[in-house]
Amino acid sequence: MTLVSTSAFYDRSGLDLSSLRTRAEALQTSLSTGQRLTKASDDPVGAAQLRSLQRADQFSAIDQTTAARATTDLTLTDSALSNFSAYVIRAQELATQAANGTMTAAQRSGIATELSQMSDELVRLANSRDSTGHALFGGQTAGNAFSLTAAGTLQYDGTPTATELPLGDGQTVTKGLTGPEFLNFSGTNLYALVKGLADALNGAAADPAQAARDALGLLDTGLESITTAQTVVGARLNWIDLVGERRLQLGELRANEEAEVGGAELASTITQLQQVMTVLEASQASFAKLASLSLFDLIR
Repeated sequence: MTLVSTSAFYDRSGLDLSSLRTRAEALQTSLSTGQRLTKASDDPVGAAQLRSLQRADQFSAIDQTTAARATTDLTLTDSALSNFSAYVIRAQELATQAANGTMTAAQRSGIATELSQMSDELVRLANSRDSTGHALFGGQTAGNAFSLTAAGTLQYDGTPTATELPLGDGQTVTKGLTGPEFLNFSGTNLYALVKGLADALNGAAADPAQAARDALGLLDTGLESITTAQTVVGARLNWIDLVGERRLQLGELRANEEAEVGGAELASTITQLQQVMTVLEASQASFAKLASLSLFDLIR
């Protein structure tokens, strides 16, 4: 016959009840958080899988932020290109008017004034800023993309290429264009063409009407260069969307896997909690009853 001391009885009962309470608390936590694993020791393999999936989620969030920045800068680029295009179309209209041989010198001078103002606006537009305040068309430079030299020519001060940004899974996108990629064409640039036409109409050319006709062909080439640049920007925006859709799909797959690995199955967890609570209540009642007994009760 085995005799159990009073202290041993209380210690053993206390451990049993504590274990049941701990299990009940863990199940309640699972129900409130929706997570099956409350600590890594519950399932070391599953916990490792969850950590890996959660790291992937964090990297995906970073990629999404980067993609949003690239989208913003490319959208700014597209907007600026639309403005460049509008200026070229207006310059074509003015050049067409100036090409008319019946125009007076005063009329051509008025057109020259508008073209001169337009050339200043082209420089301002070429020095637009991106979402971080850097030169939109300056590649990787922080300062202005263009400046005017002492001779009045337009000088590019940026880097040869624009910045590439990672989109995740080894995919990247160039977040913009450099100014020369679309402003330079046929051995000249848009600023020089518009400013040169303004000067020609102001008397710098012996035959201003012919100078206007010559400019029309170059303006067509300039407009085509800008249109091509807009197509490139549109393709890059589409690429970001495609990669974003892929990122979203992978995120959904990870979420499903996380739910399978670490998620709590509601019905099963509730059933387990009810079972544990039933055992806990019965154990507490048994302990209370046994603890109240004494040897004198048994020998009466």
